[in-house]
Formats: sequence, structure tokens, C-alpha cells
Amino acid sequence: MKIQSKLPDVGVTIFTIMSKLANDHHAINLSQGFPDFDVHPDLVALVYNYMRSGHNQYAPMQGVASLRRRIAGKVLALYNASYDPESEITVTSGGTEALFAAISAVVQQGDEVIVLEPAFDSYVPVIQLNGGIPVYVEYKFPDYRIDWDDVRNALSPKTRLIILNSPHNPTGAVFTERDISALENILLDTDVLLLSDEVYEHIIFDGLRHESVCRYPELAKRSFVVSSFGKTYHTTGWKIGYCLAPAPMSKEFQRVHQFLTFASNTPIQYAYAEFMKNKDIYLNLSAFYQEKRDKFLSLIKDSRFKAIPCHGTYFQMVDYSAISDESDVEFSKRLTTEHGVASIPPSVFYHRQVDHKVLRFCFAKKDGTLEKAAERLCKI
Repeated sequence: MKIQSKLPDVGVTIFTIMSKLANDHHAINLSQGFPDFDVHPDLVALVYNYMRSGHNQYAPMQGVASLRRRIAGKVLALYNASYDPESEITVTSGGTEALFAAISAVVQQGDEVIVLEPAFDSYVPVIQLNGGIPVYVEYKFPDYRIDWDDVRNALSPKTRLIILNSPHNPTGAVFTERDISALENILLDTDVLLLSDEVYEHIIFDGLRHESVCRYPELAKRSFVVSSFGKTYHTTGWKIGYCLAPAPMSKEFQRVHQFLTFASNTPIQYAYAEFMKNKDIYLNLSAFYQEKRDKFLSLIKDSRFKAIPCHGTYFQMVDYSAISDESDVEFSKRLTTEHGVASIPPSVFYHRQVDHKVLRFCFAKKDGTLEKAAERLCKI
């Protein structure tokens, strides 16, 4: 039987490819974005306790009430933004599910969606599954900034949605207040919606402030805002995220969400709700990862790799043009198989495979892991 693919141009993700290559060649895996250090033991104990106490059946479709209230309190304290836990917050099975539900809720056949490239690889397939048309605007290399005139020029009467991501994967770029102001001006007198992917909201460096769209009422009223506990609490495999949106948008979001996963892991939701009482964990996360970033940069400073400034996330982009003129895909594979360090080639995050001769390394690793990786990189 022949099945006509709805995503004929989509193959196995680069994360799967590079992680498998790393495993096959016993390489140090700085490719896929997951920590190699342990989850806080108190959080693990809370999950266990809630499992033992019988919290093992379906959670409410919107998420456990205590967790939604805790999220609302955090957002109010950090961004001075008020979201109703009953009608404007939805707990999801990871940030990826939230992105899927948000796009599916509002994008219809023929709608255009502006995507800022390089872009996380889950955005475009979901747009296409819903009959939408991606319209691409590129970050300017090498400082990875957005020319908002390019965004303005990309708008059309068919534009339904703009997808934002700050702090930005894979580049580590972050939006400034000036960026947000430019975006507000562009959207005046339009009904264009926003999907703001803010899963790295607590990982931002160098004294910068995370400019969540939640801070800005004129943007918040047209926005889905997505975040993730996995990035904040080193629990990427637990797959719990959430979406903030005004009540009418949340209603449409939940129409989709209820048929994707309906509900997310119950004991983990209760555990997060209790663990979030300790605000220092997420408030100090930026300092924790800035130390990791600075250590990694110090370790590779004598290598032939040239670091590109990173102001957020736990990814570091490096220029390898002094080492090789190979494509980033080929060089990343050879770096893994011959030198034992796995990375991600960022060209895969562009629809036309733009190759700037850079790689993305993940520094969410133990110091020993970073030291071993850097030792190998400095020998190249």
C-alpha cells in the first residue's frame, strides 16, 4: 500500500542523527540540548511521594490547578502580567506540544506564518500540516540580529502568525527592548497573532533582561507564550511545558490540546507545583549557566574555533572557518567520528541550508565533560 506523505521533505531530525553518531563512535555529545547532570534530589523525591500517595490518574485537561496557580504567580512576579489560572494557562506535554497546539489552533489553509531563521525544526512542519505557508526572514549574520524592516516587508494580508524565539535556539541571541518596540510598531493596526517560544526564559546572561512578550500588554493580548519546565529544572525527558494566552485564544488552543495528549503526567505536575515554592532555583539559573558558558569559552580560547557571542540559552555557536571549508554538516560528522565531539550543524535550521561555517555546541554539561570535550577541540 502506498501512502502519500503529508511531510515529504521531512526526514529524521538532526538531533537523532547526531546523537546516534555520537553513541556509535563513543563521542562526547555536545549536540542535543540536554544536561548530563542530575535532577535536584528534592524534586525527584516529590515526584516519588506524589506517586506513592495516589496521584497517578488523569490530570485535568488544562493541568493540575495548583501548578497553574503557581505559574500565574511566577509570571505576575517576573513580568507584571496577570493570567487567569482557570482560563488562560494550559499545562502541556512539553513545549513542543504547546507549539503544535498553538499553530494548529489558528493557522488555516493558505495562511502565511513568518518564521525567523535559523529556526527550531518543529515550527515549519506544523505550519505545513495545517495548510499554512511559511514566510522566512533571516537573522543577520554574524551577530544574529533581526532587521525589523525585513519583517515588515514580509507581512501581507495573508499573514496570520509570527513565531518568535528569545532566548534563541540555536544562536543564543536575545531580543532587546528596542526589538520589542519595533515589533509593536509593525503590528499596529493588524490582526496578526504571535507565538512566542520562551522555553529558555530563565537562561539569559551578561546582565540582560528577558523581554517576555508578557511584559507588553499590546503584544500579550495577541500572543501564545510557551515555556518549559524541562529547561529550567534539568528535566528535559519529563516533557512538561505550558502555554499562556488570553482566554479566547486559550479556548482554541485547548480544543487542539485535548486531542493531542488530553492531560500531562500527573505526579510530575504536582511535584513541580510544590518545587516552584523555591524561587531561587529558577532565579539563579542564569548565573549557573553563565558560569558554564564562561568556562567553556575559557577552555576553547586557545583553539582554532572562534566563539560567536551568546547571550542566552545553553548553546554556544562557534566559527570553524579557520579549520575547514567543509560544509557544516560534513564537518560536524567528521568532528564526531574522528575527534570524538558531537555538535549540531546550524544550516539544518534554514529552509535553504544556509551555511556560515559555524557549529552549535551545548554547554549544559558537567565541568568534566566540558573539559574533556575542550581538550579534544584544542587539538584540531
